[in-house]
Amino acid sequence: MSEQKSGVLPLLVIAGLFAAGVGAVVALRAPGSSGPRIDAPAPGFSLPDLDGGALALDALRGRVVFVNFWGTWCAPCRDEAPSLERLYGQLRDDGFELLGVSIDAPGARDEIRAFRDEFGISFPILVDPGKEVYRAYGATGVPETFLIDAGGNLVERFVGPRNWDEPRYARALRRLLEAREPGQVAQDGGRDG
Repeated sequence: MSEQKSGVLPLLVIAGLFAAGVGAVVALRAPGSSGPRIDAPAPGFSLPDLDGGALALDALRGRVVFVNFWGTWCAPCRDEAPSLERLYGQLRDDGFELLGVSIDAPGARDEIRAFRDEFGISFPILVDPGKEVYRAYGATGVPETFLIDAGGNLVERFVGPRNWDEPRYARALRRLLEAREPGQVAQDGGRDG
């Protein structure tokens, strides 16, 4: 009987540590725990792109914007990349912009370009190797996506990968796009350089 108890105790300790770890992850991802609030202005930023230019969020005012944080080493990011590209292709001419923000380490531009080319990504890819913007948004992992309305307010946060091909996402985005006032689309798309 004592051999059974000695085998059970380590399992209980491991189970307790696992439960505590899961609780910590849930606490980190709890709404409002960090970063901007829903229905509050999204943090502004300007980040370099892969081609030597820069893109500022403020220049996209009037467009509905996805800010998707990702990394080349992230398997779930690889899984969702094709559906993000399809969603972008479906809505980009209607006032929708998708910004892929890579949090890869400094010097990883070749890996980022290879990722872009592998998945045929046409949306802007920005680099945030110091994770300043990532932290400003209170992101807790990758992929993580923030939806910003035409007025520059954060309206939704998506933690973890999604299948963006699901019709509910395009429907919700179309509703936001239709809610914009006429003529509210940024003329230059916000790209500098």
